[in-house]
Amino acid sequence: MESLWRSATGQDPSPEDYKGVEFWNSPERAGWLNKQGEYFKTWRRRWFVLKQGKLLWFKDSVVTRASIPRGVIPVNTCLTVKGAEDVLHKPCAFELSTTGQDTMYFIAKSEREKEEWINSIGRSIVQNSRSVTESEVVDYDNRR
Repeated sequence: MESLWRSATGQDPSPEDYKGVEFWNSPERAGWLNKQGEYFKTWRRRWFVLKQGKLLWFKDSVVTRASIPRGVIPVNTCLTVKGAEDVLHKPCAFELSTTGQDTMYFIAKSEREKEEWINSIGRSIVQNSRSVTESEVVDYDNRR
């Protein structure tokens, strides 16, 4: 049923969304989280991988080069990542808000794991932000 819904609504990510990301090899962070569905607000256990500025999720923890993610979030579209126990009234909950006005909710298995995910995603947001990149820096000393 879920795969039929995903096909009908075009929810499977395009390979372009994760092109060049070796998600199967030495992720920055990986582990099980419960994720709230976007349309049906049920909770699904998914294997998450944070790698090269992308947060990807899979149905299975055995991730290989041939694995196809169930979803991908480019962290440069993320605005905030923070605890969400007060919103969901569930322990170990956190939320991720994106520039598209979307908020996704997750539940970790422990408070420590929740904090580790928040810190890892937050660090990745900072590292992948578009505030100032080297190509955008003006070298005032070498201008003519």
